[in-house]
Amino acid sequence: MVKATKIRYQILFLIFVNVVINYMDRSNLAVAASEISKEFKFSSVQMGLIFSAFSWTYLLFQIPGGILVNRFSPRILYTFSLITWSLATIVQGFAKGFVTLFGLRMATGAFEAPAFPINNRVVSNWFPDNERASAIAVYTSGQFLGLAFLMPVLSKIQFHVGWKGLFVVTGLIGVLWGIVWYIFYRDPLKHPKANEAELKLIESGGGLMDGKSIADADSKKKFKWADLNEVLSHRKLWGIYIGQFAVNSTLWFFLTWFPKYLVDYRGLDFIKSGYWASIPYLAAFAGVLCSGFLSDYLIKKGVSAAKARKRPIIIGLLVSVFILGANFVDTPGLIIFFMSLSFFGVGFASITWIFVSSLAPKHLINITGGVFNFIGQLSGIVVPIAIGFLASGGNFAPALIFIAILGLMGACSYIFLVGNVERIKSNN
Repeated sequence: MVKATKIRYQILFLIFVNVVINYMDRSNLAVAASEISKEFKFSSVQMGLIFSAFSWTYLLFQIPGGILVNRFSPRILYTFSLITWSLATIVQGFAKGFVTLFGLRMATGAFEAPAFPINNRVVSNWFPDNERASAIAVYTSGQFLGLAFLMPVLSKIQFHVGWKGLFVVTGLIGVLWGIVWYIFYRDPLKHPKANEAELKLIESGGGLMDGKSIADADSKKKFKWADLNEVLSHRKLWGIYIGQFAVNSTLWFFLTWFPKYLVDYRGLDFIKSGYWASIPYLAAFAGVLCSGFLSDYLIKKGVSAAKARKRPIIIGLLVSVFILGANFVDTPGLIIFFMSLSFFGVGFASITWIFVSSLAPKHLINITGGVFNFIGQLSGIVVPIAIGFLASGGNFAPALIFIAILGLMGACSYIFLVGNVERIKSNN
């Protein structure tokens, strides 16, 4: 009997690095924020708007991005996306003020828009159902593990070459990796090193391999407004949409305001803040891996999907509410403890993408993923701007209360709206 190859794990590594670079180019502004605001004399409200600029276009292009994922190979579309958002990142280093920086952040968001729908398609194609939550956990962890190690590095880069050099360096890394992705990625049926045993393992386990599955055949059909209406008409799907908004709300605080919060509102040294800021990302990394592997382990042991998939998300969102504790302590260690506990909860809740594959009608997985990410990314607009206003008086406590309320709202959406975990039957 021929042993199945393990090419899917190599593909997973490529996606992991994509996610690291994706979030590096989202968070480099957070590292540079204090210096940028000083140089251009930006208020907290202006910084909130600049922090949100990425999400305006990222949000608007989510549904078009989901449609593009149906039309183009991940090899081509991801290469284009990586290189174009990285070029936009490089040009940010030459911004001259509010308008140009805002516009360039919008360009970065537009070009990053297809990334996570592509991730979901690649994992759906390459992994059987009983490995999918673990695969999603691994690539999702890239946003946390990558930033945990990158925060001190990005701070050091800025210290030596300034905030302008920071954007140039991070952008060049993305351009080079885009070329690497194009060279090494292939879909399952086109990969020269994936043997028949691995392809059968993927397909028999529910993997939606391009060219073989009914889902793929349907995905080649032209976009219909009825499809969009359908993915907006189910209570279960609204449960995961609202939950994703809540998960992303805490995440966007850490991606935007967190370093500035430590330096400007808590008085930490800039270089030291990079090391302090890395600790919550490590906690989130631990949370997402614990959640994904625990969920798949429970499924393999016969635990129902409702318990194995939903409970980690609900528990994680409830734990994220502990961000409130930072309002009642003053020492750096305790501040970071509550921030880390909260971000561990976000990581523990971050297998939410599994519900796109598990709940959506098979021929609507990609567009469901687009809507899911669209609503989730509303937080990238709402949260940075809201924090800018809430903290404009010099007190950051109301902003943390706001984040905690959103986490509680997300937990309630999974408890009361999602219900039984079963695939929705299409109305079309």
